[in-house]
Amino acid sequence: MTKMSLPASITRLRPEENNDFSQQSFSRVNEIDLLRFCAAMLVLIFHYCFRGYAADGMTSMPYPLLAPIAQYTHLGVNLFFLVSGFVIMMTASSGDLKKFVVSRIVRLYPAFWFSCSLTFVVTLLIGGGIYAISFGQYVMNMTMLSGFWDVPPADGVYWSLLVEMRFYAFVAMVLLLRKIHRMQELCIAWLVVTIALDFFPSWKLQTVLITAYAPEFIAGITMFSVWKKGVTAARIAIILLAWLVAVQHALGQMSTFEHHYHVQLHREIVVGIITFYFGLMFLIAMRRTGRLANRQWMTLGAMTYPLYLIHQNVGYMIFNVMYPAINPHILLWGTVLMMLALAYWVHVYIEKKIAGVLQKCLEGIVLYWNKRALWRKSS
Repeated sequence: MTKMSLPASITRLRPEENNDFSQQSFSRVNEIDLLRFCAAMLVLIFHYCFRGYAADGMTSMPYPLLAPIAQYTHLGVNLFFLVSGFVIMMTASSGDLKKFVVSRIVRLYPAFWFSCSLTFVVTLLIGGGIYAISFGQYVMNMTMLSGFWDVPPADGVYWSLLVEMRFYAFVAMVLLLRKIHRMQELCIAWLVVTIALDFFPSWKLQTVLITAYAPEFIAGITMFSVWKKGVTAARIAIILLAWLVAVQHALGQMSTFEHHYHVQLHREIVVGIITFYFGLMFLIAMRRTGRLANRQWMTLGAMTYPLYLIHQNVGYMIFNVMYPAINPHILLWGTVLMMLALAYWVHVYIEKKIAGVLQKCLEGIVLYWNKRALWRKSS
């Protein structure tokens, strides 16, 4: 592969080239925290200002002031998956499968357990109707795997967790096979198969390979390689092809979206949004984000996951109880502020405390099995 020349400022920032990810150490990418928070806010605006009232009948409160803009912010999930490819590759780059699995469990479950439980309780108190949820459904949801057994989610946003879990399974398989150093070749194969399945659809393969959002994951993984090891012609080619496929997928999903929500989207805006996401992530990969890179956005990044998990159904039920008695502007933005405060509280008092205990327990289990494996070998 031909290495493209980099500006001196970037070269100084980039560690020495090394094809083995497991031999490298990584620093925090501050801009990623901000980007994740922005993605969560885009999804929140879509739910609160458009989706809930537009067609799904989830809430009785319209918000026409932002609806024309909010109808496009559903594309915030594309940004989530693009960022996820970058971040998960950074997490998996040590090549340690056990460490990767532990880190994912510790990161995902504490906030999810609380958020799922909160949604269940609020549903029992002020929900009912389309929000009705049984105790058995709640228990299955607490595993985070309910979607694999066709159990309805306690909150609609959980669909994206299934996508993420499939992506984690893919990365875990790569780690199990000790092929993390071949990730670029695997991404090329994944992208080629994704394109082929667009022409020759197979529902099962498309589900397993998460082809709907594979271009975002692939681009994120490749941009991590650019961030860590520099630009090559092959990496640029992968990113450009992934962008083209991502744009094509977004345009292909427009007709379904328009039919469901009875709106008409502008193709140019959809293309522009996806292109902006890819361009922004590429600037991060190239370390060209200036002052954004020098500021810490850790608090916003930490709030992202609980905010994403809690906001939708709980917010809708609050709207249904309080509208029209309360002015919609006050109700909307008051709920947004409450969700932000609640997300921060969950991070500080739930995630931090439970995650530490959970990590120690899981690491203890891993240590036990490692010792047991060594004992078996020596006996």
